[in-house]
Amino acid sequence: MQVYLVGGAVRDQLLGRPIKDKDFVVVGATVNEMLDAGFQQVGADFPVFLHPVSREEYALARTERKQGLGYQGFSVHTSIDVSLKDDLQRRDLTINAMAIEVTSLTDDTPISGDVIDYYGGLQDIENKTLRHVSSAFNEDPLRVLRTARFYSRYYDLGFTIADDTLVLMRELVASGELTHLNSERIWQESSRAMMQLSPQVYWQQLFDIGALAEYFAPLHQAWNDDQIRETVQTSLYFAGQMQLNLSQRWALLMVSLKPSLFQTKPTEAITAVKSINDIGNMAKVPKAQTQFAGLFVQQADKLSVITQLSAAEKIDLIQACSAHKEPEKLSQLLVTSQVLQLSIQHRQMMLALNSFHSIGMNDIDQSLKGPAIGKALRQCRIEHLQTQTA
Repeated sequence: MQVYLVGGAVRDQLLGRPIKDKDFVVVGATVNEMLDAGFQQVGADFPVFLHPVSREEYALARTERKQGLGYQGFSVHTSIDVSLKDDLQRRDLTINAMAIEVTSLTDDTPISGDVIDYYGGLQDIENKTLRHVSSAFNEDPLRVLRTARFYSRYYDLGFTIADDTLVLMRELVASGELTHLNSERIWQESSRAMMQLSPQVYWQQLFDIGALAEYFAPLHQAWNDDQIRETVQTSLYFAGQMQLNLSQRWALLMVSLKPSLFQTKPTEAITAVKSINDIGNMAKVPKAQTQFAGLFVQQADKLSVITQLSAAEKIDLIQACSAHKEPEKLSQLLVTSQVLQLSIQHRQMMLALNSFHSIGMNDIDQSLKGPAIGKALRQCRIEHLQTQTA
């Protein structure tokens, strides 16, 4: 019997990231041997056990074969003959397919600390690349979301998705396999991605490969508008930097569904809230996030001009937000509004900066001299910006 630390714990150790959970693979053991050692079996589809003291997960080495549709359409094979290499081959990305041998079932001290790497995970960490382990990647549609989530998680380290892995992700989307994913798993992956430092990367990647159209169709349609997509992406970036909570981040994403980010007509707000509820039902979004997002969309116009509201309007806003019962909710809404406004301002100034750099000496009258050069450059830049924001 050999026991190995595998997956995320090995990956994050190599990346110098905090290790949250440890998972182990046991090679050469039977179910009865695990039970006799005091482990509790919890896996219904394949043998997974909880350590009697640490409660960490230990799984018997296994292989899988695709037999049906979706994430659960697999037959699982476990036996004492399944090797560590066989087990690691079924994993999604090479950086998740490495292992370190430990002493025993009851002692997780590494025997040597050497990383067992059959599929190039060490090289891909060096190259900061997210790459699939094998062609079996495209048998599991959940891996589209997982890869996008890992991209958002390690984006700040400079990781990118390998081109050949992107091809497989697009093939999975085109196959229609994503429609067979369990809604709870959709939300699990999406909510985890939302709490990363760069949550916008997850949604941009899904949009780029067409995956949003399956469970987030209204969002996919809204993001065809460059202004909305870029502003919301920026707001999600700021939300990650400022460590906003999940409800606030979800509200900033869902504000994409407003025809205009501010000054929305009441009927448009109603339509946006309906789309938020539709997405919530489809992707099993918890009620707390759906309700907060709906409230933010309804009140975004007023939240953006608090200092201009009359006394009566402020009292009405308190009532509408139930802030007299939950004052912290009002604070969260105000912060969310500030992040959205900052994102709008940021996009406007980035457009101005682009116009500034787009105009040079070749764009003005070459005969001009002295102060006239600066005046001409300024005027051309103003005109360029006006065309960009028209």
